[in-house]
Amino acid sequence: MRNAIYGAGSLGTVLGAYITKNGGEIDLINRNRAHVEALNQNGARITGTVELTVPVKAITPEEMTGVYDIILLLTKQLQNREVVTMLREHLAEDGVIVTLQNGLPEPGIAQIVGSHRTMGCVVEWGATLSAPGVCTLTSQPDSLSFHMGRMEGITDEKYNAVKALLEKMCPVHEEPNLLGARWSKLLINATFSGLGTVVGGTFGDVSENREAAKVAIRCIKECIDVGRAAGITFAPVQGKDITKLFYYKGAFKRTLGTLLIPIAMKKHRAIEPSMLQDIKKGKPCEVDAINGVVCEYGRRLGVATPVNDKIVEIIKKCESGEMTPCGENIKPI
Repeated sequence: MRNAIYGAGSLGTVLGAYITKNGGEIDLINRNRAHVEALNQNGARITGTVELTVPVKAITPEEMTGVYDIILLLTKQLQNREVVTMLREHLAEDGVIVTLQNGLPEPGIAQIVGSHRTMGCVVEWGATLSAPGVCTLTSQPDSLSFHMGRMEGITDEKYNAVKALLEKMCPVHEEPNLLGARWSKLLINATFSGLGTVVGGTFGDVSENREAAKVAIRCIKECIDVGRAAGITFAPVQGKDITKLFYYKGAFKRTLGTLLIPIAMKKHRAIEPSMLQDIKKGKPCEVDAINGVVCEYGRRLGVATPVNDKIVEIIKKCESGEMTPCGENIKPI
């Protein structure tokens, strides 16, 4: 069985290192030639909450040959149509693309390769690309997990093969409510990646700052209101019912939810949002696939989303250079 990680940046490099370390075979594919060369010459070096170096096989997209049985997709969604169309030519007839991306990517991928070759997986940990071949794992080792679901037509055999591959890194929870899991992750990303990018910091810089946490609880409520209007039942996150913990109607529950935010984010406080990483590198980020999705659904369903609207506005201004990510940006939200 041939396996690949396409878009082996921060998360993909960590995942590839663990899979290889624990006996799996997988190609790490990335467009960044310096990163690929460093991985092949020095191995994948993982720092942060763990310390390990693992010899891996890395290639550029131009070096891809033949077909793969499992392709784990970890690129940004900005070029999904182009990327997935290309990957279709390298996907075995009974192969599967497993999207570990943010947002709600499964329907668009299924349109290109078919629902019977599309799976979704929610990543519940974070990492940062520190240098070519070097990644920093920013979540605690005991808080690493995946939640994985399937679209119509995925066989038990294929599902179990993907599950076994991912379990070489951390626990994989079968998620019958894939859309609910996606919305739960979208809520976390919209809140902590969105606001982390706005303030130019980590998840902890949002959750542990009083003013930022007050905005975060409002962002969470907006996401839940929009999701419920869309008929979504939010899935638990690492065993916790986020709607029960953070949804509020009155001032008391709102205050309680705000106080719980730093506790809930404690093991992930060091995560630096990938959107912020992109802006620092002068690259476009995927805010439209995160907070923008909440805004789009809100407009369609008649649910106001002023917090997410403002987050999108600020991040786009940071992308263009009109604004700079910093703590002062929290004030107008």
